[in-house]
Amino acid sequence: MAQKTNAARILDQAGIPYELMPYEVDEADLSATTVAQKVGMSPELIYKTLVTRGDKTGILVACIPAHYELNLKALAQVSGNKKVEVVALKEVQPLTGYIRGGVSPLGTKKKYPVFFQEDILLHEKIAISAGTRGLQIYARAQDLLKATQGQVGPIAHHSTTFD
Repeated sequence: MAQKTNAARILDQAGIPYELMPYEVDEADLSATTVAQKVGMSPELIYKTLVTRGDKTGILVACIPAHYELNLKALAQVSGNKKVEVVALKEVQPLTGYIRGGVSPLGTKKKYPVFFQEDILLHEKIAISAGTRGLQIYARAQDLLKATQGQVGPIAHHSTTFD
């Protein structure tokens, strides 16, 4: 039985059903596409969480499919900033309480604005980090949007060059 994380407790308190999906962690490869393989899901259903900083709004959380790259200009536009940058790795834990490879959009130290790639609307269910390496939360996309008070926009693109 996987341990309960703050992210899971938040969903419990909101009465939102979810599944916990544990997987074997490889410290040398924490990529979301590897997580997708380990839990046996398509990379388009595994959302990775990136911590960014807007020049006007401060810290923002972006959730995008495993095989996508964040478009900083698009995130800036959607979030009302002129410029957005990914925060330095050393800042992630002090800002969120989570370590790299285990950042969840739920249960961060402070409540930050959360933005999801608009593709989330195409899926009934997606997976996000449960807030620790080796554990994913699988839940209805609409429920995760509600729980995170997430906004949706075109903030990322396929990381391949042949779309």
